[in-house]
Amino acid sequence: MRITLDSATDVVTGIRFPEGNRWHENRLWYSDMHTGEVFSIDPSVGADAVPRLEATVAGQSSGLGWLPDGRLIVSSMESRTVVVVERDGSSSVFADLSPVESSLVNDLVVDPETGRTYIGAFGYDLYAGEELRPGPLYVIEQDGSIRLAAEGLVFPNSANVLPGTRTLVVSETWGGKLTAFDIEPDGSLTGRRVWAALPEGITPDGSTVDAEGAIWVCSVDTGEFLRVVEGGEVTDRIDAPGRCAIDCALGGEDGRTLYLATADSYDPATTAETHAGRISAVRVPVPGV
Repeated sequence: MRITLDSATDVVTGIRFPEGNRWHENRLWYSDMHTGEVFSIDPSVGADAVPRLEATVAGQSSGLGWLPDGRLIVSSMESRTVVVVERDGSSSVFADLSPVESSLVNDLVVDPETGRTYIGAFGYDLYAGEELRPGPLYVIEQDGSIRLAAEGLVFPNSANVLPGTRTLVVSETWGGKLTAFDIEPDGSLTGRRVWAALPEGITPDGSTVDAEGAIWVCSVDTGEFLRVVEGGEVTDRIDAPGRCAIDCALGGEDGRTLYLATADSYDPATTAETHAGRISAVRVPVPGV
């Protein structure tokens, strides 16, 4: 399958920079990163669907996840924390990475089997134009304690636990590859290996895994969404010409709707003027997990 974003249906428009796309409890959840807000929406309502504000964090909001008790957690990039949102809407710091990490934290994933959270950090100051340096991946226990899980990743970004396995696959955005680890019983990561070397120029950002263990990954710089299988074969491609392809999530009633997050720029000053971010939907053959 190869299509363009023109054939997709818009679900959310008028936002700045949609990140952290997740399908949870029959709703699409997402961060508007440049405002620090987190929303959810019921796409089944159609054109009358209205986003519901779920949380606001200080600093840029990015990755979303849910702890085993059902509470939402949000990565707060600039404060280098993970915020937990209580049932009553109040929030507090769940994990503070600022004592161990000086760069912005990035996307996160909660391991559905253990409740542990894996979160990456840039490794350098991207926005100040610092020279690229590799970044770390941290693991957060359910009590909020933090330890280093891996290092030397070239801009660690989104991650997925492959269905039916204890394998974690992480996007290395400026490394142009997806990297796999074995998840040990204590949450440590071992067996580092290249899961997929991506085509030249592809810059993997947000991602989602389907029931066959393939990964849909966004290429932020080239404006593409690719379905990749282990070894690097690209089976499907969705083009978003002139757009930053930021994140994606599989969901909908049967899990076969792919939600595509794009924006016109990742510069906060630009998105503050344009509000051209949007989330669109297309149908795909393989459902999400």
